[in-house]
Amino acid sequence: MKKMMKWSMTLGALFLLGACGSGGKDSTSSESEDTNKLEEVKKAGVLKVGTSADFPPFEFHTMVDGKDTIVGADVDMVNTIAKELGVKVQWSDTEFDPMLASLQQGNLDMGVSGISATAERKKNMLFTENYYAPKQNVVIKKENMDKYTDIASLEGLKVGAQKGSIQEGIVKDQFTDSQLVAVGKIPSLVVEVKQGSIAALVLEDKIAESYVAQNEDLALADIEVASSDDESYAIALPKGSEDLQEELNKILDKLIDEGKIDEFVEKNTELANTQAK
Repeated sequence: MKKMMKWSMTLGALFLLGACGSGGKDSTSSESEDTNKLEEVKKAGVLKVGTSADFPPFEFHTMVDGKDTIVGADVDMVNTIAKELGVKVQWSDTEFDPMLASLQQGNLDMGVSGISATAERKKNMLFTENYYAPKQNVVIKKENMDKYTDIASLEGLKVGAQKGSIQEGIVKDQFTDSQLVAVGKIPSLVVEVKQGSIAALVLEDKIAESYVAQNEDLALADIEVASSDDESYAIALPKGSEDLQEELNKILDKLIDEGKIDEFVEKNTELANTQAK
């Protein structure tokens, strides 16, 4: 901008004449070349999806035909969406917080990983309608079942949650006398519970059930954790993706009406519960 202000009046006049002679194409060409997000995805033939694949039964790793593969209820849902759009899926598997950051920066077309459309997140991202409403559970060592019976029994102790997740906020808001330990990957937190480094771990019900099923020394504590509508799962999108958002809502409506989401969850809960420790 500073360089432009230093141009001579003569050069400025020539520039204006040139623009007029071209019919003003310079001022409109960028707009005419713009494509909306849905068209962009279809034209590329690829849907770039971010996730944190440590969230069984929604997204997790397993061996398929000797190859490490991301599977899960969200994966089945996304694959169905991609089929409806006529594109392929390109997965990006990172920790939860970096995935959301990459989404906000426009490096991904959408994100799925038990993402809740909180008021804070809506400031920086778009969301589809909710497609699944989870409950919350607390995972502890089985030997401590009689010891940790309510939130008060965890006073002064360390309670874990995935960094950047809705559970991190739950620990802050409801376990006010406990010490929050926020880590990027859930398996790391599970190890800490098993080792006794933290007393408990807050997870959504299906995810908690899956990890407990894979670890005989863990259990679901009889601790009541309040839930809210803000904790339901939705697909996250970068700002400016309203057209893609609208199309995804149509597909989700169909999947929900047909009972497909629940079917995906049940199928992958069984799969996750059979995985080796």
